[in-house]
Amino acid sequence: MSQQKSLKVPGRYDQIRLICEFVAEGAKAARLDEDDIFHIELACDEACTNIIEHAYGQENSGPIEVTWQINAHNFTIIFTDQGQSFDPDQVPLPLSTQELQNLDNLDDLKVGGLGLHFMKKLMDEVIFAFDKEKGNQLIMIKKL
Repeated sequence: MSQQKSLKVPGRYDQIRLICEFVAEGAKAARLDEDDIFHIELACDEACTNIIEHAYGQENSGPIEVTWQINAHNFTIIFTDQGQSFDPDQVPLPLSTQELQNLDNLDDLKVGGLGLHFMKKLMDEVIFAFDKEKGNQLIMIKKL
């Protein structure tokens, strides 16, 4: 049971719903349950937002290509963009519950890292690959 489909759209916020629906169709074809499909859609929304905001720096600066693949063991989603790459190990971890309780002022809260944290929590594997020719790739895997 191997299946694959791809979609390429402009890197715009109004395209995120289309990408999430496209990936959800693949997740349904992989026979994932509704909870897993919801988690996949959340992770995809976050991935697309990060590509637009961080890789491209704004809307309409380049395309987002999305491929989903089904094999006997995994449902895999691959996002490819031509934006600026980054080191995921340099993204700060979100604050723990204890750290949040000890925070005196919400203005002191550092923005960033939550999207990556959510993607890693919602998916079984999250892999980043950076190649000058292929572009940036974000690979997210949900085990079947």
